Amino acid sequence: MTGGHLADVLKDQVADPAWLHDAERQVTQDPAAVAALFPAAGRRCGRGPLTDPGPQLAGWTVDDAARVLLLTALPLRGAALAQQVGALYRYGGAAEKRAVLRALPGLEIGSLAVDLLHDAIRTNDPRLIAAAVGPCARHLDDAMWRQAVLKCVFMDIPLTAVADLERRADGELARMLADLDDERRAAGRTMPDDATALLALIGDRTPARSGEREEEAV
Repeated sequence: MTGGHLADVLKDQVADPAWLHDAERQVTQDPAAVAALFPAAGRRCGRGPLTDPGPQLAGWTVDDAARVLLLTALPLRGAALAQQVGALYRYGGAAEKRAVLRALPGLEIGSLAVDLLHDAIRTNDPRLIAAAVGPCARHLDDAMWRQAVLKCVFMDIPLTAVADLERRADGELARMLADLDDERRAAGRTMPDDATALLALIGDRTPARSGEREEEAV
């Protein structure tokens, strides 16, 4: 997602376009200015959903896009960029953390991207988890990625939030979903429809369920 594309999407949707234009200029000239401008973006630009965002920005808000625009304008690279982005995430509120996560695919910050994704997935905030399983989730190893998908199911986060779901879904994820399905059925509960559909899609890749493996071992 390029800054130019975001600027086009935001056109006529920002409450104060002059403020955003000046904020971009400030962070370009003085990267430290982003510390004050980043949290102010919601109040100055608006917090409503983007109008006609297209598939790449589905679920984004105006302040998401404005904050990502500020991050992509930073003239930093490597460790300096990682330090600045990490601080914005650690000290930010939920909306600011989500914007950092949405910006990660366009930022080159190395292993810090994975650290931030792990932190978001450990939370119980569905907004952060949904952002963490987006395009940048390609940096997650398979085990952590499966746990993130399972957490989406637990928290009723639509699986449409998960990037590359059908491509990455494998037999181990199918087993985990099948075990969860068994547990829920035993408790008189059902799986979300999208999780049931995913299990049906990848079910032929499923290794033995946990209970079946235990019976075979007896």
